[in-house]
Amino acid sequence: MKYASEEKEGPAAEQTAGPAASAPEQSEQAGRRAAGAGHPAAPHDEQQGTRNKVARSILDHGPSTAAELALRLELTQAAVRRHLDALAAEGVVEPREKRVYGTRGRGRPARAFALTDCGRDAFDQAYDQLATDALRWIAQSAGGGEKGEAAVAAFARARLAAQAEGYRKEVEAAEPQARTEALAKALTADGYAATARSAPNPQLGEQLCQHHCPVAHVAEQYPQLCEAETEVFSRLLGTHVQRLATIAHGDGVCTTFVPKAGAGKAAHRTPRTTKTTTASASTAGRNPA
Repeated sequence: MKYASEEKEGPAAEQTAGPAASAPEQSEQAGRRAAGAGHPAAPHDEQQGTRNKVARSILDHGPSTAAELALRLELTQAAVRRHLDALAAEGVVEPREKRVYGTRGRGRPARAFALTDCGRDAFDQAYDQLATDALRWIAQSAGGGEKGEAAVAAFARARLAAQAEGYRKEVEAAEPQARTEALAKALTADGYAATARSAPNPQLGEQLCQHHCPVAHVAEQYPQLCEAETEVFSRLLGTHVQRLATIAHGDGVCTTFVPKAGAGKAAHRTPRTTKTTTASASTAGRNPA
């Protein structure tokens, strides 16, 4: 990998012989040496620690560009790109075209990096198989088929209802216009790395974004988990919400539309404009395969 030589330390690294570099390569290497003058190469453990921070930042904030990561982590963009190259080589992240809301300017679209399934697996998802086996047992014990699906749905609703009680106090204590943000903070404390932001049309409402889902792989097989979560959000926020995307369905972020209080008929027209490109509650979390 091209960044490996940059992590060597000391005089020995400088004396290592190799094939002659082309003029562009020599220029690039000279620039890197100049940028790093007076700053010895970081030890491997430190490099790995920074790499983990890059991956964690993508987990917490969703698909991110090198510029966004550099600003967030107080690193140079060149350093961030080296870590992204390494993470991509390991199969932890993958480049995607960054979505732009509103009018896109000229030039090439920014390239964002998102966690792969392998990358998400590295973050506390060790019990996926156990959870999947447990839900399968529930479905089979209920007789399979529609009865089995209903039993899993009942379990999901009971589980999410109990989980929601931990969020209720914080959400209800907030002003109505701040409740989506309050729910996002509560979800983040529970490991969902959630944020609240304005919808593409702020007049209509907000989007609740969950950048991490501890049960994403399980929800691929049992979408009842996503459906129950959507129902809980509606009850906590006191309004009908619409699930637009889920990690389990292959999207980079679980996104839920929360209509603005008093938006009136405009808010109710929103589902019509997004029907063809979003996942409904009945299909949320289903594996497209």
